[in-house]
Amino acid sequence: MRIVVVGDVMLDVDLSGDATRLSPDAPVPVVDVSGMKRRAGGAGLVARMLAQDGWPVTLVTVLGDDDAGRQLESHLTGMRLVSGPSGCSSPVKTRVRAGSHPVVRFDQGCGKAPVPDASPAMLRAVEKAGVIIVADYGRGLAANPQLRELLARLAGTIPIIWDPHPAGPDPVPGVAVVTPNLAEAGKAAQALAGERRQAPVPGGPRRDLHGSEAHSPEHQPEDPAVQAGRILLEHWQSRAVLVTKGEHGAVLLREGGSSPEAVPAPRVEGGDPCGAGDRLAASLAVHLLAGRDLGEAARLAVHDAADFLASGGVSALPDPDSGRDAGAASDAEAGFDASTAAPLRPPIPVGGKRRISEPLLLARVVRDNGGKVVATGGCFDLLHAGHVRSLAAARELGDCLIVCLNSDDSVRRLKGPERPIIGQQDRAELLLAMECVDAVLIFDEDTPEAALERLRPDVWVKGGDYKGARLPEAGLVEKWGGRCLTVPYHPARSTTGLADALAKVS
Repeated sequence: MRIVVVGDVMLDVDLSGDATRLSPDAPVPVVDVSGMKRRAGGAGLVARMLAQDGWPVTLVTVLGDDDAGRQLESHLTGMRLVSGPSGCSSPVKTRVRAGSHPVVRFDQGCGKAPVPDASPAMLRAVEKAGVIIVADYGRGLAANPQLRELLARLAGTIPIIWDPHPAGPDPVPGVAVVTPNLAEAGKAAQALAGERRQAPVPGGPRRDLHGSEAHSPEHQPEDPAVQAGRILLEHWQSRAVLVTKGEHGAVLLREGGSSPEAVPAPRVEGGDPCGAGDRLAASLAVHLLAGRDLGEAARLAVHDAADFLASGGVSALPDPDSGRDAGAASDAEAGFDASTAAPLRPPIPVGGKRRISEPLLLARVVRDNGGKVVATGGCFDLLHAGHVRSLAAARELGDCLIVCLNSDDSVRRLKGPERPIIGQQDRAELLLAMECVDAVLIFDEDTPEAALERLRPDVWVKGGDYKGARLPEAGLVEKWGGRCLTVPYHPARSTTGLADALAKVS
């Protein structure tokens, strides 16, 4: 179940303040620095995002034997760190921001680096992964021959997400998905085509990567991301390529010649895009580990990246701890042997909230630990005391409670055009705020059968108004050895009654 991030790390330094005037020496803004934040960047940022979300993560990397390297190690707490020597100075990137807008960046030690060695401990840690993210930042680790041989072998058995870099090597064949942005994809595809022409610009005549005007069968210009993605998919021999296009979302191309899939992104007001690609790669790993199809995982990851930017991006990330504690020690300090130890799993909850809120992964973790998965379902529009009592009773029947929640469209089909009163995201948030609810799975169908097929709970719970009748989902749940139960129903309390009362008041 462990997520392993493999790649290059760097020390990111953010200097932030206000710019209210120009320098008298040159027409450049003067930033009055009011704050400084240091953090691990590159693969370190990907791993920290996952660790802060509560995922069991291992970072496999190399560190320089210098002050920046020691600072990096201190910022990589909360995860399992397996590192070797880089053989060169640690890269440092210093960004100056005025408000939320970047003004300038200074790079130190970011030139071409030698390919580092991969220690036996590093290779053993990679071999223990449930899913792998290769966060290549062009510093040589992704080019290590032993590591590449291992990744190529693992690509046939576990999902590997490869975030490429223009200065790095090609991904190994067979990885689940490669995630270049449009600029990276265009540059790589042009190099493969032996051309150095620039990608087409919006508003001008679009040309393919060989310089000819590009038209689809309907005589419409083809998306440059699709053009580049097709070339890269064939050359890299990956199972898929996801070309990201910033505010325009992404396009997913899969092996086998299927049609490209557009992945739209929600609108996000400006801001610094730094870290969006790292957030996307981290989210892809989480959703693939949960058993989702690549298309669904890509859609969710694009939304996660947009939400990350909307919430302030890297500038809004919490400050990492300045030092290590005993609970976040490195493998050497903790005596961990990656060759023999099993991946860490969160304990089965006895009460209180779990850190894992992704429903499919939560169900898998609980089952793997010998626990019992309980699920219930409904619209939960206008939560009331009857809901609270029923949910609390359901939670007592097992080791986690997952609520299958009707989407807004599903509620409208079932209840009429005036419902729901509260949108699905707010309903999910209210449910998750309850101590007895561990995760919420939103489904769009009229019945929960498809959601149940994915969750396969040990116990499916409905309110006592079904008492004496066989639950409609009973046959399905019994297929995998589950059972259906009812919990007490409180007829004096209902959403319909509350909605009618509110309508009379209004």
